[in-house]
Amino acid sequence: MRTRATVVRAVWSAVVIALLAVLVPLGAVAVWADRVLGDEEEYVVVMAPLAEDGAVRGAVARGAASALARQIEAGPVEAGAERLLGEATSSFVGTEAFRTAWNAANRAAHTAFTDALDGGSGDTVTVDLAPVVAEVKADLTADGVPFVDRIPVARTAITVMEYENLGTLRRGFHVLQNAGVRLPAVTLLLLGASVVFTRRRRALLVAAGTGFAAGGLLLAGAVSVCRRLTLDDLPADVDRAAAGVVYDALTAFLRTGAWAVLGAGLVLALGAWLSGRLPSRERGRISPRVSGRVPHTP
Repeated sequence: MRTRATVVRAVWSAVVIALLAVLVPLGAVAVWADRVLGDEEEYVVVMAPLAEDGAVRGAVARGAASALARQIEAGPVEAGAERLLGEATSSFVGTEAFRTAWNAANRAAHTAFTDALDGGSGDTVTVDLAPVVAEVKADLTADGVPFVDRIPVARTAITVMEYENLGTLRRGFHVLQNAGVRLPAVTLLLLGASVVFTRRRRALLVAAGTGFAAGGLLLAGAVSVCRRLTLDDLPADVDRAAAGVVYDALTAFLRTGAWAVLGAGLVLALGAWLSGRLPSRERGRISPRVSGRVPHTP
């Protein structure tokens, strides 16, 4: 009978661990898709610090300079145009005006991204440099550089991510976005109900902590593997250093969440396990003393 009960507990613990190992990463990604990628303001907040990153600044400067140079056909100016524009854009990306233009560009990028996921076509995520180009053009015009005022400010995009099948990503994104905070909330609710109604709370908490830790570890591994695969699949003309910085910024929520859940799970599992071990040891220490106080009968 005891053997059968032990097997049932082991199976139940394995089920709890497996479910949490799956639901925890899915819940984290669902919240991330809804609250980070799906929200324009949060997206801009996440991307804003990248205006200070050297790799991103370099990629933006080169992209803007190349876009401007392609539109200049002005005889002697054309020969030195790319060098001049390169110096101008490199200088511009260190200014406060660039940070303002960068935020505007990312608002446009988020709109394009959500439009693509809402049914558009294409397989790339790009940042439109038109706001940056407009600012550089205004600076060069103010400095008296000839012919620059004639350059049209057209959409100038640099690719930061590319996917082979955006349709699959679109469907998955909508499922996760609709789940949002509901999935982790339902997971915690079910776990709480199980703790309330089970007779073996300690065993359940040990299994739950282990499941949380496993889920956090799987999430951290998935973010790392997806980073490598994403950067490896980029075209040769995409700046991998800048793309890596963008990926890391966008997935910072997931990485932080993964390690937080891993740590919390380990603390929960270890705490529940120790709570069942320590009392038994105390009883083992006390019982000899008690027996030693029994008076001797001659």
